[in-house]
Amino acid sequence: MTTITMTRRGSVTLPPDVRRRLGIDKAAQPLFILEERDGGVFLQPATAIPVRDIPAQQIQAWLADDEQGMADFLAKRKKPAR
Repeated sequence: MTTITMTRRGSVTLPPDVRRRLGIDKAAQPLFILEERDGGVFLQPATAIPVRDIPAQQIQAWLADDEQGMADFLAKRKKPAR
């Protein structure tokens, strides 16, 4: 575990060894996914890919998965009739 500081503007500096291990020191402007989890913050390196470079079949699979996830969510929310 490493303790780091944050500036008033919200900037943090990751230690050089962490940047090297994650390979983020090679990118000009590395991207991250930020998630709030259980009262904490989780950062994960990310990559941006132009939509035009993603196969249409993959996009359709993601959309189908999202639609199924929403259908499952809505089905669980429905209250049984009295």
